Amino acid sequence: MHWYAVNTKPRQEKLAELSLQRLGVETFSPRLKQNRLIRKRRQTVIRPLFPGYLFARFNLDNHYRTVNYAQGVRRIVTFGSAPTTVDEEMIESIKSRLLDGCVTVQTPSFSAGQTVRVQSGPFQGLEAIFEREMGDQQRVVLLLQTLSYQARVVVALEQLVQC
Repeated sequence: MHWYAVNTKPRQEKLAELSLQRLGVETFSPRLKQNRLIRKRRQTVIRPLFPGYLFARFNLDNHYRTVNYAQGVRRIVTFGSAPTTVDEEMIESIKSRLLDGCVTVQTPSFSAGQTVRVQSGPFQGLEAIFEREMGDQQRVVLLLQTLSYQARVVVALEQLVQC
């Protein structure tokens, strides 16, 4: 038996996983746990690591139609005309990073007025003053200061490091 990637219907990863498990198919749907700023409050959110996809382990000859037409499943991912297997080492690698069933990503927290350095993107290497985080989009507002010019810019949170 091999692992395959299964494309699910929009926001039906859980339904597809449950229906495949009821059919006796082994599934793996890793979740991502993040701290997000939602309506100016920090909350823990759990979402699929790969939205719209899950992994299923089955015998292709015996279960292709069963899996492909299960409730919540859109189709088995193929390259060309045949379903492509997912390497077992990749599945094990993801499983080894799970903590309480979820992959956890810690977002760096900066406070207003803190000096930060932009580590990638068009502003790479510049120092700026952190102003605030923006909603659920993982972006921040910075105040860039040069010799005689100040500008507010919006950059992705992962582009910043502390000075």
